[in-house]
Amino acid sequence: MVTKSTIDDFLSQKKIAVLGVSRDGKKFGNVIFRDMKKKGYQVFPINPNTDNVEGEKCYPNLSSLPEKVDGVIVNVPPAVTKEVVAEAASIGIKRIWLQQGSESESAIQLCRENQLQFIHGECILMFAEPVGFGHRVHRWIWKILGKLPE
Repeated sequence: MVTKSTIDDFLSQKKIAVLGVSRDGKKFGNVIFRDMKKKGYQVFPINPNTDNVEGEKCYPNLSSLPEKVDGVIVNVPPAVTKEVVAEAASIGIKRIWLQQGSESESAIQLCRENQLQFIHGECILMFAEPVGFGHRVHRWIWKILGKLPE
C-alpha cells in the first residue's frame, strides 16, 4: 500500500528521470517532464527513439544517464514497465513512481523482490507541489472518498 511518507520521500529527491516522454510533446510523459522541471527538479528525459525532447538532451535508457538519479517516474505501457524496473534495480536506483496506467503485476512484484521503494496507482501531479488547480480538485475528491494515501 502506498503511504504519504513514501510519496514525500520520493518528492524530496531532486534528480529524477522521466520515462515516456515523446517527440510529440502532447503525451502525458511530457506534461510530467515539464511540470517537474518547472517545480525545480533536475529532470532527465528518457526515450530510446530520439536524442532530443523539448530542446533537452534525451537519453535512450537509465544506464546512459550522465549521472545517477534519485528516482524514476515511469509513464510507459505496462508491457515495458518490468524492463524499466529491472534496469533501475540493476544500476542502484531505489525509488520508482509507476504512473497510473504504467503499472503491471510483474513490475510491482519485481519492485518488491528488489526491495525498491515504489508508488503505483497515484498520479505524481496530485502530489508534487505546487499542485495545479485540476489536480488539487482531484486530490480533494480522493481525500473525501478516503482514497488519498495516509
